[in-house]
Amino acid sequence: MKKHLISASICLLSMAASAQQTQWYLQDKTDKTAGISVERTYRELLKDRKPTPVVVAVIDGGIDTTHEDLRRVLWVNPKEIAGNGKDDDKNGYVDDIHGWNFIGGKDGRNVDHETAEVTRLYVQLKPAYEGKDRKSLKPDQQKEYDLYTKVKAEVEKNQAQYKAQYQGIGQFYTQFSTAVDNLKQVLNVTKLDTLTLSRAADTLSDAAMKRPVQGILRLLRQQGAADTDVVMAELEKANEQLKSRAEYNYNPDFDGRSVVGDNPDDMNQRDYGNADISGANPDHGTHVSGIIGADRTNNLGIMGIADAVQIMGVRAVPDGDERDKDVANAIRYAVDNGAQIINMSFGKDYSPQRKTVEDAERYALTKGVLMIHAAGNDGKDIDTAANYPSPRFIDGSAIPNVITVGASAEPNTGDLIASFSNYGKQNVDVFAPGKDIYSTVPGSKYENNSGTSMASPVVAGVAAVLKSYFPKLTYADIKRIIMQSATSYVTKVTRPESTDEVSFNTLSKSGGIVNLYDAVKMAIAQEAGTGTSKVK
Repeated sequence: MKKHLISASICLLSMAASAQQTQWYLQDKTDKTAGISVERTYRELLKDRKPTPVVVAVIDGGIDTTHEDLRRVLWVNPKEIAGNGKDDDKNGYVDDIHGWNFIGGKDGRNVDHETAEVTRLYVQLKPAYEGKDRKSLKPDQQKEYDLYTKVKAEVEKNQAQYKAQYQGIGQFYTQFSTAVDNLKQVLNVTKLDTLTLSRAADTLSDAAMKRPVQGILRLLRQQGAADTDVVMAELEKANEQLKSRAEYNYNPDFDGRSVVGDNPDDMNQRDYGNADISGANPDHGTHVSGIIGADRTNNLGIMGIADAVQIMGVRAVPDGDERDKDVANAIRYAVDNGAQIINMSFGKDYSPQRKTVEDAERYALTKGVLMIHAAGNDGKDIDTAANYPSPRFIDGSAIPNVITVGASAEPNTGDLIASFSNYGKQNVDVFAPGKDIYSTVPGSKYENNSGTSMASPVVAGVAAVLKSYFPKLTYADIKRIIMQSATSYVTKVTRPESTDEVSFNTLSKSGGIVNLYDAVKMAIAQEAGTGTSKVK
């Protein structure tokens, strides 16, 4: 999923720096906060019920399989023998113990960075249309020529923009780190926190030293950061993101695919990749997986939403745009190997092989598999703006086994919708917590992240709870229950990327935020045959 990128302005540092390290989203909903009532559900509604294990596939950039809070809940292929170099279960994939990696080579190398889809389109069309006169072309060529001029302009604009931001962040980082090092030396401390800086601002008599102290203190307070180490870490993260955009995603000369060894244009090819589901950078997929099902029994770290989940890792999403071929194969792999729910926290603006992905989604539909997809982080109305995989087939009909999820925040105020979240009365089904979400990251660590990438696994976790405790529910039942039981909010919020004030319930089809407690109550009512009317 494309990140909600940090501006070169230090004032727009990631809010992960200021978020409290708590799982606020598991708490009960109140008049002031929009939690999804997970702990209350287990305590009151599920305490006397036994769950059935449910396999949830996480199609993402990789999962840290050694994480203390995930290793017990990873899916294990029961018919495969680890490390023997054989395809024991004859599914076409060798040693796929925990899943499969469609962006790796048979020699063990892995794709980390990739180009954006718009860059690939530009490279594909350039030989045919660079320097051509539109008037000299046939009508069908003119249409392609128009696409070429559009993508060329977008690539050139983005590459220049991210290069400038990358340079700006780099310069600020150098200046900031120098000032921090100097102050640590002067004050004889190893850490500059707000208390140390506040005391120094009151006691220092040297005006030349007092100014940087006051400036850094003001910055920490603005960002809600405890110390300069937090700001430095966020600057480093921003620097890496911007470098990736400038040097890889929007660089027409970069080829990240060569390590795979496949023909990326052959949509029928499936026998490629390797068994390494961690890959080069499993940050994103590890965070997503923890939200769904981090171990609830080990008294470590965090609590996942689902307590009887087996997480299957399917690596198909690099740092850049995922390829349609890989997405389609990832869906098919998940379905064929027993996944009942698939989380898809990724998306892009162009989909050249859209039909290939939709054929895979239709295949999942025939097998009754529910797919949960992040709505995207561009602050757009996806009823009118393109976002792929689309919640609709090419013919315009809704894909029945897909739930598209926008991101909400904790307070039931004007900030209820995450400012970056896409929305859409027709194409976004429901919202879920997606801002300041505390979850697992590689190295048995934990941190806050924000994005619809975090909201989607919240819904996948809810779906997994419903399926595990009520195994007779179909994908259609689960989707209906999730949407009908969502808590409707009429809170006035600012529509993303605008100044318009609107009611929160106008931004999605359900008008609400997912709530596990009300969803389980509805499932119990259906089980008892007492109906599935909206929970009050």
